[in-house]
Amino acid sequence: MGLLDVLLGRTKPVPPDLDRLFALPSAAVTLEAAASLTPTGTGAVCFASVEGAAFDDVRREVRALLKADTDAAGGEERDAAGVEAVRDEYGYSWLVCRRRPQELPDLVGDLHTVNSALEGGGFGPQLLCSMVGFRGGDDRERRLGLVYLYKRGTFYPFAPLPGEADRRDNALELRVRAVLAEDLRIEPDLRRWFPLWGAPGL
Repeated sequence: MGLLDVLLGRTKPVPPDLDRLFALPSAAVTLEAAASLTPTGTGAVCFASVEGAAFDDVRREVRALLKADTDAAGGEERDAAGVEAVRDEYGYSWLVCRRRPQELPDLVGDLHTVNSALEGGGFGPQLLCSMVGFRGGDDRERRLGLVYLYKRGTFYPFAPLPGEADRRDNALELRVRAVLAEDLRIEPDLRRWFPLWGAPGL
C-alpha cells in the first residue's frame, strides 16, 4: 500500500485465503460447548449468477472432484455426487454440499474444493461467500449459519429467528461472535454481516 492510499484512507482488499475454512471444525467444537449448536451437515457456496458453457464445465468439474474424493475415501456416493446447484429468490446461485452432521471436516473440504474450482475456472470475482449450517441451542429450534466472506477473508454469524419472516436473532449472533473470537477471524464491521434470507441448507 502506498503513502497516498494511507493518506486517503484506502485499504487493499484482503487476498482470498480459502484455507481459513479449515478452522471451522475447531470452531464447531467451541460452539457446541458454549451454545449447544451442532452442524447440520449442509454447507453452501454463494456466487453471483453466471451463465454459459464455461460455468457448466466448472460445475461438472466440481461434481467430478467431489465424487473422486468420496470414492477415494471408500464412502458411499452422495446425492448428485455431493453437490446441488440452487438459485435463490434474489437471483444468486448456490452450490450446496451435504454430508452427515458428524462429517464437518469432510464438508469443509468439499466447500474448499468448490471454491477452488470456481476460482481456478476464472469465477473468483463472482464468489461471494460460503456458509455452514448449525442447529440447536436452548430451544432446539435455533438456526445459525457461519458465513465466510470470500473477498474479506472473515467470518460472521447469521441467525434467522425461527418462524419469523426476515428477522434475525441479534443477541445470538453477538454471543457467537464473542464465543468464536479465538477460533475464527470475525468480520469487525457489523454492516457486512449481510442477512442470507432463504439460504439453502440453513
